[in-house]
Amino acid sequence: MPHRTTALLWRALLAAGLVCAVGLLPWLSHTDPALTLLKARSAERDPDPEVLTAIRTQLGLDEGPLRLLTQWLGGLSRGDAGRSWISGTEVMPGVLQALGASLLLMTSALAVAVVTAGAVCAGTLRRGGRAVGPSGGGSRQCGDRPGGGTGSAALAALPEFLTASVLATVVGVQLGWLPALGWYGPRWTVLPALALGLPAGAVLGRLLDDLLPGAFAEPWARAAVARGLSGRRIARHAVRRCLPGLLPNLGLFAVGLTGGAVAVEQVFDIPGLGRTTLQAALAQDLPVLQAGTLALLLLAALAAGVSQLATRLLAGPALRAGALPSLHGPAPTPRRILPLVYGALLLGVLALGLPRDPLALNTRLRLQHPTWAHPFGTDALGRDLLARIAHGAVDTLLLALGISAAALVTGVLLGLLPRLSGPLADTVNAVPPVLAALLVTAVAGSGSGTPALAVALLAWTPLAAHTSALLRQERATLHVTATRGLGAGRWYLLRRSLLPAVLPPVTRHALLRLPGVALALASLGFLGLGVQPPSPEWGLLLAENQPYAERAPWAVLAPAAVLALLGALAVTAAGSLRAVGQGKLAVR
Repeated sequence: MPHRTTALLWRALLAAGLVCAVGLLPWLSHTDPALTLLKARSAERDPDPEVLTAIRTQLGLDEGPLRLLTQWLGGLSRGDAGRSWISGTEVMPGVLQALGASLLLMTSALAVAVVTAGAVCAGTLRRGGRAVGPSGGGSRQCGDRPGGGTGSAALAALPEFLTASVLATVVGVQLGWLPALGWYGPRWTVLPALALGLPAGAVLGRLLDDLLPGAFAEPWARAAVARGLSGRRIARHAVRRCLPGLLPNLGLFAVGLTGGAVAVEQVFDIPGLGRTTLQAALAQDLPVLQAGTLALLLLAALAAGVSQLATRLLAGPALRAGALPSLHGPAPTPRRILPLVYGALLLGVLALGLPRDPLALNTRLRLQHPTWAHPFGTDALGRDLLARIAHGAVDTLLLALGISAAALVTGVLLGLLPRLSGPLADTVNAVPPVLAALLVTAVAGSGSGTPALAVALLAWTPLAAHTSALLRQERATLHVTATRGLGAGRWYLLRRSLLPAVLPPVTRHALLRLPGVALALASLGFLGLGVQPPSPEWGLLLAENQPYAERAPWAVLAPAAVLALLGALAVTAAGSLRAVGQGKLAVR
């Protein structure tokens, strides 16, 4: 009980700090809130001093941010979140309506993600359920599948706003199968749920696929075969065995699908909570921004509580009794040639594109299809897409690698302290990336480093959650319990047993998220929070060419294909790391 009380107090302090930081956003940005509100209400009206003074008096801006924050907190106790500074309407009904839309979208996207994750793991489950034998060699037969790994990597690397745009254009407009705009009923949820759920399901499927071989190699699987259980039933129990290590990340995904779905909500014109919060942040509509942020924090706390409860129910008393076998058994034999092939293709794109000029304009060649002179075609200004992709890759990849490495180190270190990192990860994960970038911009100013800092502040959370979940299971394994019983100290256990078992899967997880980090950097730059056009950032390339997807599909497919190639390289490299890491464990 004391530990739970401490965790609750820590979570409450973090939430209060974030809400206060959001409340101070208009003043931290060193801009006049009254001027911003005037522009949001009427862009054509002159900023007359008398008008600005009247706005300050009306909203109480002269009293300072602390006074406004105190009044807002006092109103919450009565169920009153204040009135919007822009529209003058009550905040609470609008935020609750946006939360309802986001929850419906989140539930639909999670259903798609679960189905997608099952499809990614289907081959491993099918082969693993059949291959389990008395020797436990089945784990080597149910490892990475090159085709499935490449497909899931490409799916995980696709940006959500690009997937949303393609679905809206092809399925919604051209084929007319489903509505592409609006939010009026269940049929309107299908396309946005696919856009959000497919990439998330691909990542979850890869994480589950990473743990399944170890589950099939455990003694209980061989005992199940001896009892005559079917392969399908064994596979179902293997999934249940692996779920406790994935549930914390599933909770983070759920919150991310609510607050981080801004791009998808904008493409499909969905009045969700993420979009509402972003618009309030851009307009400095403080009451709406604070209420939206508080709703995201409460949702994050609820998701964390549900995932912890589900973990205890699934693992049962084994976590406390130290009766779990280790999931990190013999490694499957990966095809080491695939990372070399994908790496060579990516280097080939760089070698062919770097000598070209990414800024050279030729309006006579606007949106030209791929030719020998321009292998990837040209964009709307006649610039060579191969050159822009190659030049954008250098800065984007190097920065993404640096952020991923920093996120890995931070995630592992904080994951070793679950009582500290658990509430912190839940709180940080509730902040949409764009809102984090706005907070960074308000404090540190805009510039090329703003997207990097904003992404780095959020990128460690899933890795810390993964580390904590794996450590919790590994501490309950038989060999760790036996080693502790023989008198081994904490440092010895951490160095010789826990970290060697946890680092390889968490490192592979960081590799899986490398394409997403690269895209997040460029996407924030496109929103005006970093590098600006005509810089050849990958996210800028996708966003700039998105309006021409129907007329010149190569302008979008070329950068998307290179991003998918990066995802395939990350997944196959992760498979090789699995073999190396588990091979060392087997030697010990």
